[in-house]
Amino acid sequence: MAPVPPGIRLLVSFNRDQWYRALTFILTFLLYTSFHLSRKPISIVKSELHRNCSSASELASVALGRSGGREAPLPSLHTDNECGWKPFDKSNYKQLLGAMDYSFLCAYAIGMYLSGIIGERLPIRLYLTVGMLASGLFTCLFGLGYIYNIHSLGFYIFVQVANGLVQTTGWPSVVTCIGNWFGKGRRGLIMGLWNSHTSVGNILGSLIAGYWVSSNWGLSFIIPGLIIAAMGVICFLFLIEHPNDLKGVYAQNLCPGNGVSAKSWNGANGHSKVYLQYKDNKTQSYDTELLLPRDSVCVPAQPVVVVKSESEPSAISFMGALRIPGVVEFSLCLLFAKLVSYTFLFWLPLYITKAAHLDAKRAGDLSTLFDVGGIVGGILAGLISDKLGKRATTCAVMLLLAAPTLYGFSMISQFGLGPTVGMLLVSGALVNGPYALITTAVSADLGTHKSLKGNSRALSTVTAIIDGTGSVGAALGPLLAGLLSAGGWDQVFYMLMTADFLALLLLLRLVTKELSSSKAHPVSAMELKEH
Repeated sequence: MAPVPPGIRLLVSFNRDQWYRALTFILTFLLYTSFHLSRKPISIVKSELHRNCSSASELASVALGRSGGREAPLPSLHTDNECGWKPFDKSNYKQLLGAMDYSFLCAYAIGMYLSGIIGERLPIRLYLTVGMLASGLFTCLFGLGYIYNIHSLGFYIFVQVANGLVQTTGWPSVVTCIGNWFGKGRRGLIMGLWNSHTSVGNILGSLIAGYWVSSNWGLSFIIPGLIIAAMGVICFLFLIEHPNDLKGVYAQNLCPGNGVSAKSWNGANGHSKVYLQYKDNKTQSYDTELLLPRDSVCVPAQPVVVVKSESEPSAISFMGALRIPGVVEFSLCLLFAKLVSYTFLFWLPLYITKAAHLDAKRAGDLSTLFDVGGIVGGILAGLISDKLGKRATTCAVMLLLAAPTLYGFSMISQFGLGPTVGMLLVSGALVNGPYALITTAVSADLGTHKSLKGNSRALSTVTAIIDGTGSVGAALGPLLAGLLSAGGWDQVFYMLMTADFLALLLLLRLVTKELSSSKAHPVSAMELKEH
């Protein structure tokens, strides 16, 4: 008999549960990658919505001088879209672009508080699918504005608001799924790796949008819109919200003739629960759980009696989630951390265009280095916090280093491409590291806090509160950047450094508590005392 190939031996070494964990990890990673992929095009297209007219003015002056003072006809220099796409071709274009960002992010922040509460009460697979399909529709609508020559500011604001609302279905849903499948052990590292979907989505969105930005910027939105809609269909077909959802499938595959038939009923949040009915058709008055085989061999099922609780745990209220120790501090910290991150997300390509005098495509490609640094920063933050058992301290150290790094970036970016590349990588790691850690591992820790006494139905609400508060900062950052940049980019960087210091101050109480704690908890640093 021929030996089994090593690759096959590796595949069969994983049990069924591990395969489903891997499927959930990869699928939720790709789903939220498509969310960020569809958000990124607006930052790439900004430099095309308002072009630099200085070169056109110079050419016009040269032509006028050569004609001896007579006005020479130059129809190609003064087309309707010479200085950009109306209404963004005016001198107040930064304010208009900032308002467009603000409309999306403000709707996102408001919708996020409601999204988590709704997500706790609906089947997450269906909830997420509808949100992704709707997001694909509104992303495509923005691009259709170019194809149908739409110049109404109200149209673009409406699309941004609608898209911001439907995109709130994404984050609470995927964090709840990943939290259901992975326990607290090495959660920081696992979620640090998983959270790189944010940066991967930004990178792919930049590359896709940059490919068409100069020739047909409408496709910079339509292609990402189609991608997120297609991922919504994949979500509907394959997403498994909770391991318990598979029990009904396993029970149906049991061999007949053992005197036991399996039936199911819908439990909390759409989960399938299984009970047994014997030959005499007397349904048991208690829940049972099947001891299922891990391979395809059929064996008689053995019922195990489980004491039935009086009622399913109810979804936590908004105020109940706020009372979980640490939720308020981390939520407010994320407000300022996300302000910095989203200012870079929406304004970095335009800043590079103005500071380094690059075209829109090259600026978009260069801005992806910030997201590459963000991937490394998120993984390092998760790994270090797992090792030390101190989530708040890890965030605080990275925030402390981020502020002077941002100042250095504002200075060095004017001295050429090489230094800019290095500072983009370092800034991305330090800015996105705390943001990634709080929105993933910290949210999952708090959503399963010991004060909840085993109630697993709080994770989506806690995640929504933390990310919703952070989204308020995400809305304010780009808006303030649009207003402050009129007086120079230095003012924008001072605002970002101030936000980092404020985020650090909000964590000082938790940092003090972690450092003064006599016990080290390597897997969960969120076991905080009550206020």
